[in-house]
Amino acid sequence: MLEVRDLYVGYYKDLNILQGVSMRAERGKITTILGANGVGKSTLLKAIYGFLQPSSGEILLEGQSLLPIPVHQRVHLGISYIMQQPSIFPWMTVEENIELGAWSFRNDRARIRRKVEENYERFPLLKERRKTQAGKLSGGMRRMVELARVLMSDPKLILVDEPTAGLAIMVAREVYHLLTRLRDEVGLTIILVDQEIRSALKIADYVYVLDLGRNKFSGPVEEFTDLEKAFWV
Repeated sequence: MLEVRDLYVGYYKDLNILQGVSMRAERGKITTILGANGVGKSTLLKAIYGFLQPSSGEILLEGQSLLPIPVHQRVHLGISYIMQQPSIFPWMTVEENIELGAWSFRNDRARIRRKVEENYERFPLLKERRKTQAGKLSGGMRRMVELARVLMSDPKLILVDEPTAGLAIMVAREVYHLLTRLRDEVGLTIILVDQEIRSALKIADYVYVLDLGRNKFSGPVEEFTDLEKAFWV
């Protein structure tokens, strides 16, 4: 579904964090990107979403190049991005936060209502708290709100950056469970960047390991049972 070819990209001119990274994300699968801090995992997601412009290489969605397409139009192509830092508005209610995901069709009230109700069916706990200020929710519930918000626009591909960072173990498990539900029940394609190696491998279908901005290992998750080997330098 998505293919990255020989990508060079960074935050400053002539200083590339990614140096020739290539990867594929298959439809309806979870593709996990692993690696130590600073190897370029989040940089890869930002380049796919359009926050960073590559100096060379290619990013293709269903065969179409994404490079000339600005960020706001990539949303219309079915790409959504859940950042590492929670991006909810704490003073707004749960429902108001979810409705923000309908910005691209904000004048279609019937569609907005239909999509909100679909999310409440998917996440019943959110319906119970729909009038609660989002800032009063637990970390896991806030992530649930973010997932519901991105689902408003019917994405094909979700980029997820370290979704359990700073969360308690039990809450983190619930977040991983939500991601597998989106894959298995909704059929979403997910690219997951994570440092929680064991947890990420439990839900992954295919794995890439980056090292110093380059591909180090890749393969189906079954090949990554030996974690020490996978991360040996």
